[in-house]
Amino acid sequence: MTSLSRKMAAHHTYCDDVFAQAEAAAERGDWPACAQAATQFRDDVLAHFAIEEDAIFPAFEAATGMTEGPTRVMRGEHVQMRELMTLLVDAAAAADAAGFSDAAETLLILLQQHNMKEENILYPMCDQTVGSDPAVDAAVDGLTGKVAP
Repeated sequence: MTSLSRKMAAHHTYCDDVFAQAEAAAERGDWPACAQAATQFRDDVLAHFAIEEDAIFPAFEAATGMTEGPTRVMRGEHVQMRELMTLLVDAAAAADAAGFSDAAETLLILLQQHNMKEENILYPMCDQTVGSDPAVDAAVDGLTGKVAP
């Protein structure tokens, strides 16, 4: 696994850990902590999406000419996850246990599938095509340098 794959996969793990903190707080009924963790999770995932959509995916598409393939699928899933994260954060803020649970369950399934596709298919392709691109590397480092791998 090269640098881009390793760093982006590590950021997935970091985001998963924050998501788990939100779920644990919801299970305890600690809604302020849940709301804080859910908001942090959303913000971290949105930053992750931004690096992919603004740096990695465009560079990959330019290098390969593939604009209707895996990056299109990932962008579509990003749209779905943005909507679910909004529901998650809103439910946490409202101390809505059922709403939080519903959003979390659906989001978890989508996230797991999404991350597996990126880590096993797209990121290795990106390593091969844009892994040495200085702009992509700088963008990835800007995201992942904020968290411990």
